Amino acid sequence: MTCPPPSPGPGQVQVRVQAAALNTIDVKLVTGELRAMFPVTHPFVPGVDAAGVVAAVGEGVTRFAAGDEVIAYAGAASGMIAEYALVGEGPELVRRPRALSPAHAAALPMAAMTAHCVLAAAALEPGDSALVIGATGGVGALVVQQAAELGVRVLATAAPADTAYIRALGAHETIDHTAVDTLSAARRLHPDGLDVVVDLINAGPALASPAGLVRPGGRLVSTLYDPAEVDGVAPVYVRMEASTGDLHRQAERVAAGRMSIEVAATYPFDEAPQAMRDLAEGQYTRGKIVITF
Repeated sequence: MTCPPPSPGPGQVQVRVQAAALNTIDVKLVTGELRAMFPVTHPFVPGVDAAGVVAAVGEGVTRFAAGDEVIAYAGAASGMIAEYALVGEGPELVRRPRALSPAHAAALPMAAMTAHCVLAAAALEPGDSALVIGATGGVGALVVQQAAELGVRVLATAAPADTAYIRALGAHETIDHTAVDTLSAARRLHPDGLDVVVDLINAGPALASPAGLVRPGGRLVSTLYDPAEVDGVAPVYVRMEASTGDLHRQAERVAAGRMSIEVAATYPFDEAPQAMRDLAEGQYTRGKIVITF
């Protein structure tokens, strides 16, 4: 079935997509896991991150014109795994630096903006110690890089195959979470606790373990909500907003080589369903999966 390209309305930009990245939220939206928070209507086109070229603009759009190369974030509305997509003219749409390939640009929006918001919540300072759980994912790898750049001593979880990778990003110490208990290993390395624990994996009661690693006055930062308090620590929950995610600056940093985003695999558009299955089945735990057009 062939559908006509969606026409941009007032304040909207029509983007001819060159590459679109997959995120865990795409799977959760498709399966209905997030229906209470983000109900979707089927047929539903997934994809929140993309890079492409402006094909047309709607009434009132002033910052973009046909031919502009852009990076776009659609939020829960999705729709990016398509030849053409619509996005509003706002902080979720920025120009793509020429030094950034479409595939790497598409991998950037949600991961980079979330990492930016996580670091703002963590309020790290030079000399602080921080544990990043889920360090090899898109968000975690960016948190590790920027925390290390700030002068923070970073402890990160990583499987043996990813240890060299995560240390190259700036982690000073690693824990093989596939072989040892993360909590026990972190306590041996930092018996007095850590200033900040960033947990991108655990939610609910499972946050009790990382909460026990936070020293008095420290912070537990999570991107997964609930509960309000664990083990006497009130987690700082982060929900990414494009208005505070600073996508333009993140893209410029990657283009300048000051930060890197890993593309784990690329799939052609006609293999997008397989890419979604591979993501759902955990085939890739490092970097991002990108669909190319």
